[in-house]
Amino acid sequence: MDHVKIYRKRMIPDECILLKDDIILEQTDDIIITSWNTLKPRRDFHHGYSCYFLKHGYKVSKFYREDNTLLYWYCDIVDYAYQQSNNALIVTDLLADVVIYPDGYIKVLDLNELAVAIEQALCEPRVITQALRKLDALLNLIYDDKFDTLSSYIDKWAEK
Repeated sequence: MDHVKIYRKRMIPDECILLKDDIILEQTDDIIITSWNTLKPRRDFHHGYSCYFLKHGYKVSKFYREDNTLLYWYCDIVDYAYQQSNNALIVTDLLADVVIYPDGYIKVLDLNELAVAIEQALCEPRVITQALRKLDALLNLIYDDKFDTLSSYIDKWAEK
């Protein structure tokens, strides 16, 4: 199976970027695991790993500082669209995010952007409804202490 080309699509700001430098480590019908460096140099984080859960609508990433220490886990609520004609996966950011810090602190981000998306008609209301349901499912996994069912996919690569 040829590795898919992954595009990151955002509503705010409106952009679609080919993640041409991401390295696909594993690809199945259910997941895609990548390693990557930041697109633009940043002081807060440097590199990481991501796992695209194709059947759940999550992208879970492990962010590292330049010295290879864990900064946090970052979970995006996303939608996937596969384009067979060019073997491309369009990963649309559905705005809501969850950050899990090494000390276990959990922070939900960007819910205000869901409101902006509705107000400015950046997407159909059903997309926001889907995003909220995916966010709820992800938070329930985290609150039920089952985040390891997601993080273990990345940890097996990050520990190599």
